[in-house]
Amino acid sequence: MSVNQEILKQLEDMANQLRIDSVRSTNAAKSGHPTSCASMADIMSVLFFHTMKYSLKEPKSPSNDRFILSKGHAAPILYAAWAEAGLFPVDEILKLRKLESDLEGHPTPRLNFIDVATGSLGQGLSVAAGMAYIGKYVDKAPYRVYCLIGDGESAEGSIWEALSFASIYKLDNLVAIFDVNRLGQSEATPFGHQMEIYENRVKSFGCETIVVDGHNINELVNAFDKLSKTSGKPQAIVAQTYKGSGFPNIENKDNWHGKPLGDKADDVIASLKQKITTSKYTIKANAPVVTVPATNLSTVRLSEPPNYKKGEKIATRQTYGLALVKLGRNCDRVIAMDGDTKNSTFSETYKKEFPNRYIECYIAEQNLVGVGIGAGCRNRTIPFVSTFASFFTRAFDQLRMGAISQANIKCVGSHCGVSIGEDGPSQMALEDIAMFRTIPHSTVYYPSDAVSTERAVELAAQNFGIAFIRTSRPTFPVIYDNNEQFAIGKAKVVKHFGGGEQVLLIGAGVTLHEAITAADELASKHQIKARVIDPFTIKPLDKQTILTNARECGSKVITVEDHYPEGGLGEAVSSALVSENIKIKILAVRDIPRSGPPQDLIDKYGIGSKSIVEAVLNFK
Repeated sequence: MSVNQEILKQLEDMANQLRIDSVRSTNAAKSGHPTSCASMADIMSVLFFHTMKYSLKEPKSPSNDRFILSKGHAAPILYAAWAEAGLFPVDEILKLRKLESDLEGHPTPRLNFIDVATGSLGQGLSVAAGMAYIGKYVDKAPYRVYCLIGDGESAEGSIWEALSFASIYKLDNLVAIFDVNRLGQSEATPFGHQMEIYENRVKSFGCETIVVDGHNINELVNAFDKLSKTSGKPQAIVAQTYKGSGFPNIENKDNWHGKPLGDKADDVIASLKQKITTSKYTIKANAPVVTVPATNLSTVRLSEPPNYKKGEKIATRQTYGLALVKLGRNCDRVIAMDGDTKNSTFSETYKKEFPNRYIECYIAEQNLVGVGIGAGCRNRTIPFVSTFASFFTRAFDQLRMGAISQANIKCVGSHCGVSIGEDGPSQMALEDIAMFRTIPHSTVYYPSDAVSTERAVELAAQNFGIAFIRTSRPTFPVIYDNNEQFAIGKAKVVKHFGGGEQVLLIGAGVTLHEAITAADELASKHQIKARVIDPFTIKPLDKQTILTNARECGSKVITVEDHYPEGGLGEAVSSALVSENIKIKILAVRDIPRSGPPQDLIDKYGIGSKSIVEAVLNFK
């Protein structure tokens, strides 16, 4: 592509202006990463003022190209690019990192031009891949997705998981840009400027790859143009750059990571200004190629109500797949994703019905969650992400960042607790409730039969945010009528004797059924009445229903859960009732379990009906 010299000069000058803006904003904040900004300034200039297509009036328009800054510590130059493009006054960048400003130290979606939070390194490319997948296969639109990655963060395995995913699905609308500036936070990166190592690695993952001088505007323009014509594979630019590029006596020097320039700022700014000759810029953002229609996800619901017989036995993991199909029949923007466990989580039920709305992410759970977060951006889809519940622990950082990203992602974890049986402790999720409860604004569903599972899936789809649905491997009898209504944060009394109960039992999933069995035995053999509650959601917990019933049952509560005691159902109930003068006993798995038949393990680890009966008899 031939670009006239005047445009190239303006792009070069804009790069230096972005450097100046980064120095000014970080000096005003007395913190930040100006040298990390400087290495990518030329890339940002070419992307925002030549290559990308987007609307300034609507920064998150579904028609726009997307940009993800994976090296989130370089946020000042991203803010500067949007400001120089005209989205907001340039002087606003001087509020960087101030409490009253949304220009935070790392990008978050509090800003109307940011899709996801970045800064925990290695995550941006998975999100970008999720966006690109939706663009290519769901929206079927020409928007492209650009992700800028630091060479230091390329040590993270999730980067390579994302590249593998992008190659498998031929995401030719995705461009990964590696800013190889040689210097990390505390020392040089392992491969320095050995560009052939980066090139060979990226190529081996199936990317069309171009190595460039990252400070040569003409090379960058030509590289982006050439890659835009590539078909059938993702693309990568591997840019050799210098940390602190353009900063006299600082460029390519150690010990400048994460430091404002302080009293050196004036000299650096003066030097950069001497290089700028443009008095009036004609470069500006290009408009999107086509208009992509908005989506309406608010009408998603089950295509038909649950249809089960009371007492019929079915696993909640199986019901999840059936419920997802019902959502898919009603809303073509419901997407199912899995990590090669679809025949166990029953997401394969959805794949069989809607093969074009299922994404296999293989055994790469960090990328699985990252792609899911990307797929949910800009309200393009409602992503349901499933795997064994225990494997979500591997992606906890992605989920933590997802909360900061205001992500809309539905996680479904099967094979929870010792009740999975012979597979043993490595497969038993016993920490998952605790993990998801810690995520801000998350909802944690723990359905106990087929009817409540279908409604949990529906509610998760209808309510924006991060949701976790805990499903189980064993089959459970249906206990609810098909027309039973469920709501987030509303518990159900599933067994009572009309009054005179002496203890309240609270269980979920397998332990709810153990509690019902225990209540029957207590009544028949010991003439003790026990009331039983199904919380339905562990977060938020229905404190009022639990408290009211606890007081009606002698102010004695026993919780029982197929989970470790830390952070689980028992602690949730204890926290809710801590000031209410209620006696609480917690039955939970208190040791690292072993393989064995499910019921034997339930009994061995003290969460079966026998243990519940014993706990009631010994409750003083």
